Amino acid sequence: MDFTNPLVYGVPFFLGLILLELTYSKAHDHKDLYNWRDLFSSLGMGVGSAVIAPLVKTVTVILLFSLVYDIFNPLVDGVRTNIMGYESFGYAWYVWILCMLADDFSYYWFHRQNHMVRFFWAAHIVHHSSDNFNLGTAVRNGWFTIFYKPLFYVWIVAIGFPPEMLVVCLGIEALWQFQLHTVFIPKLGVVDKVLNTHTMHQVHHACNLEYMDKNHGGILNVFDRIFGTWKELDEDVDITYGVTSPPESYNIWVILTHEYSDIWKDMKKSKNLKHKFMYVFGPPGWSHDGSTQTVKQMRKEIALEKLQASKQNIPKPLGKELRDGVYTSGIEV
Repeated sequence: MDFTNPLVYGVPFFLGLILLELTYSKAHDHKDLYNWRDLFSSLGMGVGSAVIAPLVKTVTVILLFSLVYDIFNPLVDGVRTNIMGYESFGYAWYVWILCMLADDFSYYWFHRQNHMVRFFWAAHIVHHSSDNFNLGTAVRNGWFTIFYKPLFYVWIVAIGFPPEMLVVCLGIEALWQFQLHTVFIPKLGVVDKVLNTHTMHQVHHACNLEYMDKNHGGILNVFDRIFGTWKELDEDVDITYGVTSPPESYNIWVILTHEYSDIWKDMKKSKNLKHKFMYVFGPPGWSHDGSTQTVKQMRKEIALEKLQASKQNIPKPLGKELRDGVYTSGIEV
């Protein structure tokens, strides 16, 4: 059974909404929402993705998804049967829901690893590199993520979901992700309990330390809640969008490759092979000499500083001395 990827219809929808948001922002008190040079860079990368993606997806569907599906779900007496012994999934409505859940689960881990593994981050940082948060940023996609993204989803066809069904689900996921990139939609009450919404995605794009590496979900936020990466928007906190090491350029090629250049420079800082490996596949910010820090290290350091500050503010008990963080009588026994 053949289905059309919904992204085919999404392109004019994307452009129309970007134009609408741009017009609204310029006509109202949001004139700094869009930077023209930044927008043109984002659109340029979006066009590049639109050219490259169909070619890669064609190869992916034909050579990877279809191949894996055929291997793990061979025809047995004219019926697709999984190698585990059950009949492969058909196209019933509930199968679509299950496939969408599997897709959303895979998206969460694909997206999270883009933030946890520096080599993946080098491709994904493109999307985060703008210090503007708008629908134009939504199409600011790196060109290299699409080469490894299918590897996070191939298990879905292996267990019996048809490849064309998965492709449609991927398209639905992308459509949902696009419309999240706006500041004009407030918190949505009960909807925020289940879905990944606009304010949650604002958190994800922020480079405030308390917001970094949060809200990786696609359509649902349940996986963020389960795996400890969910964070609600605090409306009393001023958000700073972008990344801690921006490309400082509107040149498309610089934006696409600047993190790879930084990785190469960092690898040359040490002759130790383990250090070189960590600069490529360790978490972003890792360094062998402590010159830069990961998000976890920075949070841990700040938490330690707060703990030490709180101890210093505790009134000293009468006749006691502070030793190793504990007040004692000071009498040697």
